Amino acid sequence: MKKTVANLKIGEKAVITHFSDEQMSLKLLEMGCLPGTEIQLRYVAPLGDPICIAVAGYTLSMRLEEAATILVQ
Repeated sequence: MKKTVANLKIGEKAVITHFSDEQMSLKLLEMGCLPGTEIQLRYVAPLGDPICIAVAGYTLSMRLEEAATILVQ
C-alpha cells in the first residue's frame, strides 16, 4: 500500500513524491504541493475531514479526498 498524506499522523513529516490523480495534481501544484517538498500534518478536524498541512512555509487546509491523491515517503 502506498503512503499518502491522508495516512499521516498528526505531527508526522513526509516528502511528496508524486500524485495519483493528474487533474487534482494541477490544483495541488498551484497551492505549493510540489514533488520533493517536505510537508507536515498539523491538524485533523473532529470528524476527520478536512485536514491542515504545513507546506512551503504556510498552512494549507484540504479535504481528505485531495490528501489521498498526494503520495509521500
